[in-house]
Amino acid sequence: MFADTKAFSGFSVNDIPAAQTFYAGTLGLRVTESQGMLTLHLGSGAEVFVYPKPNHVPAEYTVLNFPVADIDAAVTELSALGVRFERYAGMTDERGIARGSEAGQGPDIAWFADPAGNILSVLEI
Repeated sequence: MFADTKAFSGFSVNDIPAAQTFYAGTLGLRVTESQGMLTLHLGSGAEVFVYPKPNHVPAEYTVLNFPVADIDAAVTELSALGVRFERYAGMTDERGIARGSEAGQGPDIAWFADPAGNILSVLEI
């Protein structure tokens, strides 16, 4: 039934202008706005729908992952732009990077939040 549909994902935020500034200005994504909602245009060709929700509660899981070739460089660059990385005791290093590849437990990954508190990540592929 849905094999040929162009499905897309979405998540809510509490402040569309702040989200637009963050996703376009800080992360450098192409972002379009229509009727008070945003579409994030990803490099893969996928699109993500971002909609306002007055009683927004941040997602407690990663809503968007950005693959990178060099996680240390990505964390450095994003940190210089004011992005703060999450620190999880016993899981991440002082920069906020979980070194999964060193333990044979998946890719190196670092999590950060958008202005609405939704969790995003960069992960080394």
